[in-house]
Amino acid sequence: MTIKKTAHTNWSGDIKSGKGKISTQSGALDNQPFGFNTRFEDKPGTNPEELIAAAHSSCFSMALSLALTDADFVADDITTKATVSLDEVDDGFEVSHIALDVSAKIEGISEEKFNQLCQQTKQGCPISKLMNAEISLTTQLN
Repeated sequence: MTIKKTAHTNWSGDIKSGKGKISTQSGALDNQPFGFNTRFEDKPGTNPEELIAAAHSSCFSMALSLALTDADFVADDITTKATVSLDEVDDGFEVSHIALDVSAKIEGISEEKFNQLCQQTKQGCPISKLMNAEISLTTQLN
């Protein structure tokens, strides 16, 4: 089974003063603004790193819920924060690190079992795996 979800963007202008809009298939984002100022100057709007953090934190929480269910536990609460670090390097920029901070309320689980399941989830979460995914590309110049 393959599930496909889409997002699309539109960009116009140069890197500094240009503006973009991003929309998602579900409509959760609908022409949400992004640009240099939202990425590097904390202006209102979104940016790729924030979107990666949102995807990773939500995927991790869901995957941890599955791991807990498989181990006969049910979480009352899982809160996951993902912090994506974008660093300037010699040839541009790179995402150098993603920090996942998770806290949970789970009745009857030991700290050792919780940590084991979190480590397992960190390795198995689809978005964690994405960080080394193959990327295909098609192009069309209009």
